[in-house]
Amino acid sequence: MLSETQTLITDAARRLVHERIIQPKLDQALDRSAEFPHDILRELWTHGLLQLEFPEALGGPGLACQDHVLVLEEINYGCLGIGTSAVANSLAALPLLLGHNDTARRHYLGQLVDQPGYAAFACSEPDAGSDVANMSTRFVQRGEVLVLNGRKRWITNANVADFYVVFAREQGTTGNSGIAAMVVEAGWPGVQWESLVHKLGQRCSSTGDVVFEDVEVPIANLIAGPGHGFRLAMATFDHSRPWIAAGAAGVIRRARDEAVRYALQRRTFGEPIIHHQMVAAMLADMEIAYQATRLLTLNAAAEVDAGNLRGSHSACAKAYGGDAAMQATTDAVQVFGGYGYTQEFVVEKLMRDAKLLQIYEGTSQIQRLVITRDLIRQFS
Repeated sequence: MLSETQTLITDAARRLVHERIIQPKLDQALDRSAEFPHDILRELWTHGLLQLEFPEALGGPGLACQDHVLVLEEINYGCLGIGTSAVANSLAALPLLLGHNDTARRHYLGQLVDQPGYAAFACSEPDAGSDVANMSTRFVQRGEVLVLNGRKRWITNANVADFYVVFAREQGTTGNSGIAAMVVEAGWPGVQWESLVHKLGQRCSSTGDVVFEDVEVPIANLIAGPGHGFRLAMATFDHSRPWIAAGAAGVIRRARDEAVRYALQRRTFGEPIIHHQMVAAMLADMEIAYQATRLLTLNAAAEVDAGNLRGSHSACAKAYGGDAAMQATTDAVQVFGGYGYTQEFVVEKLMRDAKLLQIYEGTSQIQRLVITRDLIRQFS
């Protein structure tokens, strides 16, 4: 049962999504144009529906992860691309919130509270996606600055971010050791973004490379020193994965709703297709997938709120949710038949958007490794 606060923010998000995304078909328009959703993100910021877990001490609402995932489900019901863009600031903020650099935390997160702006989490590289410990972006200390060189890939908000939270290794180190985290401002000399990616889905969310060439980063911008960055990155993912699962819950519910409405009106053999057993079974599976994903998401968020970031709860929610979303949206296209394969209806977009849920912030296969390692800890 939702609390009064949860009901209020969920209802507010649902109304805004219906009025500004679904009713005018903004989701489909942005998918075709691949235009970054500045306007709707500003509206979400104005209505207090972004960065919900920023603490009150920083001017944020100070809500819990459970509150956050409920809102994210509603935003992603409208559009997964908008949802990914909406949560990118929170992802970039997590290392600052989990780290110990209070000055950097107040300065950079205060910017996002005071006015609409963007940040980016820069961890993945061309040869180091899921294998974070294999990153090659490096830095050397020279006096009071860290000189940073390297390339980050698959970075959400790459071309719009005001600052990046960058993970890099101290030159001469290997593996987990030597990895640090720092804040790098987009306008500094030597920082540039390149090659925006044209994606299968989630097209309105910008994704690209960020390149660092002899960038001088003040030591004051260090969030985690050498040797502590890898652990901070893993803690960030443990906290953020329920957000991805919430996106899965949103898109599954949207696919279910679109498919049920169509199946009630589409007639074959003299009756609505919802009465045909094979169609009914797919719709029932969508409902099962939604209920299970939502409960796994809320459970994982509750574990985050309790401070338990070492368990596999977040990995279970993301792995199940991502796979279930891909199946549900594929089945929704099947319910629509030939119409589902056209851009006349939104279900083809839902299917394309859903695929990324199985890939970013750790693939479904990586989640299973996380889950297995947690089982090993429990039984060893």
